[in-house]
Amino acid sequence: MLSDSSSASHASVALSGPTAFPFLDFFAGSGLVTEALQPYFIAVWANDICEKKAAVYCANHPKEHFYLGSIATVHGSTLPPATLSWASFPCQDLSLAGNLKGIVSARSGLVWRWLQVMDDMQQRPPLIVAENVAGLVSAQGGAHYRQLHMALLERGYRVGALLLDAVHWTPQSRPRVFVVGVDRTVDVAHLRATAPHWAHPRSIQQAAAHLPEWTWWRLPPPPQRRSSLASVIDLHAPCHDPQRSAHNLSLIPSSHRKRLLSALKAGEVVVPGYKRTRRGRQVLELRFDGVAGCIRTPEGGSSRQLLVISRDGALHTRLLTVPETARLMGAPRHYKIPGSYNDGYKAMGDAVAVPAVRYLA
Repeated sequence: MLSDSSSASHASVALSGPTAFPFLDFFAGSGLVTEALQPYFIAVWANDICEKKAAVYCANHPKEHFYLGSIATVHGSTLPPATLSWASFPCQDLSLAGNLKGIVSARSGLVWRWLQVMDDMQQRPPLIVAENVAGLVSAQGGAHYRQLHMALLERGYRVGALLLDAVHWTPQSRPRVFVVGVDRTVDVAHLRATAPHWAHPRSIQQAAAHLPEWTWWRLPPPPQRRSSLASVIDLHAPCHDPQRSAHNLSLIPSSHRKRLLSALKAGEVVVPGYKRTRRGRQVLELRFDGVAGCIRTPEGGSSRQLLVISRDGALHTRLLTVPETARLMGAPRHYKIPGSYNDGYKAMGDAVAVPAVRYLA
């Protein structure tokens, strides 16, 4: 139950029954958060600055509530009232694959503009979620997270973070941090744990150390995942031509080649990998846990995930298809992804895994 005992800043809202509560989707991208939050929350406003991601969003959700433009041009007074404000703010300055300039830099620093927009709303939403890469809590000993934590405390929220890996629901390794804040006037006794649990790994616990008013949000462990990588891969999709496949296979290190042969003997039909530069030489590093690596945006050849596929008595290679990236992100099969291959790959690689968000909802 969300209620306002002080009646000062938030409307009374009950989180029960069939009603879908209104929410604001900042940095909405391709709309997977809007998709995931159904049927608990319904987007009444969303924004992104990227036209190609906006095309994906509007192909799957009502375009009437979508604002294409920078958050710098958004003022809170123009936004509709909402129960939840969600912000999957840019990760470039917090990611190990980025520049690690931190939460005050140009891109990831847009989280402060998000807070300013909420400050300007007539009624600040009583529930907020900020989502980002694991570097938010692990980089520089958690210093970036601490800044965000304190800013949310100053705005009257109880705050804590959880790390949810999409691998619990879909065969893709994709750990993400979800910072959850609930207005202090709300009774959340039933949502609080007394100690860290499965969604609070060491990085979260270290970030929480010595922070005031940290909340350990209670979240039951999810059921065991049933889907496998092979179950979401189209084994009949076109592969690279023999010459290109042979070149890619030649990049596999000898230690990985031995493990690949063992995996094939054990019945594996598909193994994922990424090209890396090791000691000045390009290699194709594979993983053998039946899980795809984290899907990334396709800038640079090494960021595109390759598959080694056993078919017709031979080994072939190819890139993940866009529909496969969508399945690995947990998007429903009817989800439309217009545009080129790179457009679609980027739309999924820069999104939030549907089942992780839905579980949190």
